[in-house]
Amino acid sequence: MKVLFWIFTFLIIYTMIGYPILLQFLSKVLPHKKLQVTSTYNPTVTIIVPAHNEESVIEKKILNLLDLNFTNNKFDIIIASDNSTDGTNEIVKKYASKYPHKVSLYKVRDRKGKTNAQDEAVNHASGEVIIFTDANSMLDRESANQLVLSLSDKNVGYVAGKLIYTNDKENITSQSESSYWDIDLYMRKIESGLSSITAGNGSIYAVRKKDYMVIDPIYSHDSVFPPKFVISGKRAIYNENALAFEKAGETDEDEFQRKVRMSRKIIMINFIDFEKYNFFKYGLFTLFYFSHRTLRNNLYFMHIVVFLLNLILVITTKNTSFTILLIGQLLIYFTSFFGRKSENKYIKFLSYYIVTILAQLVGAIKEISGKSKPFWEKAESTR
Repeated sequence: MKVLFWIFTFLIIYTMIGYPILLQFLSKVLPHKKLQVTSTYNPTVTIIVPAHNEESVIEKKILNLLDLNFTNNKFDIIIASDNSTDGTNEIVKKYASKYPHKVSLYKVRDRKGKTNAQDEAVNHASGEVIIFTDANSMLDRESANQLVLSLSDKNVGYVAGKLIYTNDKENITSQSESSYWDIDLYMRKIESGLSSITAGNGSIYAVRKKDYMVIDPIYSHDSVFPPKFVISGKRAIYNENALAFEKAGETDEDEFQRKVRMSRKIIMINFIDFEKYNFFKYGLFTLFYFSHRTLRNNLYFMHIVVFLLNLILVITTKNTSFTILLIGQLLIYFTSFFGRKSENKYIKFLSYYIVTILAQLVGAIKEISGKSKPFWEKAESTR
C-alpha cells in the first residue's frame, strides 16, 4: 500500500507539474518540426457551425463569418441547426435569402448532438477544406486563411486554432478558467512543434473533407480526431495565429456543468484507438498523449486512490508522516470547498482544480450508469 500510495502521488504531481517542466526541457533539446506550407494552396472552404437554440448569438456569428478575409473569397457557410426550437432557424433563413451563395441552413431532424450535426452537414458541404467553429465563438478575420495555410502542408491532417477568453478579467471564475487554459495552450504549442497535439478545441479547427472521419456521436472531434489523424500517418497541429474569441463561464455552476459534459466518456476515451499508446511507432506523441490526456483524464481516480490509501495507512501504521499527509489533503479539499467564492486567485485556482476533479468523477459515474448523452444544454454565461 505504501508503494501504491507513493506511485499515485507521484503521478498526480507529474501530471500537473512534472509534465509541463518536461515539455519545456524537451522543447529546448529536441529539434522542432517545420511546416512545409505554401501560399498557392487555395482550396474551396465550407464553414460548419453546429447550433441548438442559439438565437442570442447566431446573427452575430453569421456576420462575423461573412466578414472573414478569405483568399479568393471561395467559401460558404452551413449552419447545422440541431433541432432548434427557438428563433435560430428564422435568423439563418434571413441571411440565407440575402446571401444565397454564402449562407445556408441545414436542419437536423432529430436532436442527436453536436457531432452528429457536423456529420450530416459535412455530407452537404462542397468545400475541399471544412472549418468547424462554435456558434458563440467569434473568429479573427485572418483565422480561416491561417487554418488553410496549415493544411497546405500535406503531412498535416488536422489543425486547431487558438481560443482566447474575452472575459478573463471580469470575475474570479473566468480568471481561473483562463489561467488554466493558457497553461494548456502553452503545452499544446510545444507538443505541436515537436510532434502533434493531443486534443483540439471546438471553437476553431479544420480538416480536409476527404480526410473527415465519422466517429461515435457521443464523442467529440476535439478529443478523438488528433490521435486518429496521427494513427493515419498525419500530424495534428496547433496554429496560434488562427484566433477565436469567446467568453469563459462566469459562474461555478456553468463551469462545473461544462466540465461534466467534457467528461462524458472519460473512461472509454482511454481505450479507443489503443494503438496510440505504441511508443515505438508514435514516439513523442504517445508520451504526450499518455501524460497530457490519459493521466489528466484519470486524476479523479488517482486522487480517490491516494486519499483512501492514505486513510488506511494512517489507521494501520500509526505513522505521523501519513497522518500529516492526510491532514494536508483534507485541508486542500476544505479550503477548495469553502474558498469557492474567495477573491484570492490562488485559493480560487485550487478550488477550480478540485471542481475539475469532481466534474471528472461525475462524468465517470454518468458513463458507468449509462447516463452519458451526446447533447447538452449550453452554459448561458458563455453567450
